Amino acid sequence: MSTNGPNQTIGLTTISRTVASLAVGVVDTLERAMVGDGRMRTARGNAWEAVCADRARAEQRRELDRLVAELAAARDRVEVRQPQSVS
Repeated sequence: MSTNGPNQTIGLTTISRTVASLAVGVVDTLERAMVGDGRMRTARGNAWEAVCADRARAEQRRELDRLVAELAAARDRVEVRQPQSVS
């Protein structure tokens, strides 16, 4: 699209890009005003939060596996002491 013509028309994509750009600018400005520059979410911060969440889930999974193993061992000990009769 040439910018030299006096009767240049603005395309739909140009309007969409302009609106999207303005919306991003407004959201960015609003976020900075609400939370401050020090608490702005960044890609690095988001990635670190994801790593921490993954580690927490892995720890919870290990704890659950440990508890299940304890319960299974306790059940096996009870079954060894008291054999069940077969009908």
